[in-house]
Amino acid sequence: MAEVVYRSTVTAVGELVPDFREQGVLVFFGENAPSELHEFSILHKVDIQVRAPQPGDVIDINSNTYQVLAVGSVASDNLLNLGHLDLKANGLTEAELPGDVNIDEVELPIINVGDIFQVISSD
Repeated sequence: MAEVVYRSTVTAVGELVPDFREQGVLVFFGENAPSELHEFSILHKVDIQVRAPQPGDVIDINSNTYQVLAVGSVASDNLLNLGHLDLKANGLTEAELPGDVNIDEVELPIINVGDIFQVISSD
């Protein structure tokens, strides 16, 4: 049975986020991220934190859903400890970098303050 294992609310969107989005990348950080990261990051506040995404899970951003294809070796720790996630819409089934979470090669949604980011388990 599918359940939400991670949910957060977007609290700020950096001015460079649209440029990164066009390249197929969304960079998330917790609200306590250093200010030098803010311009290219989506800051968010966690509501539910059971675990980080795993391959086969679904990421839901305001009812846009994407299947997780690969998760880098440090992506889980980064998300759970720092609220950090590099979401890459590249269609790869192996993460290129340790912090990557890969989904299908699709156009990513425009992110706004108040948007909900969720990870739904595949279990």
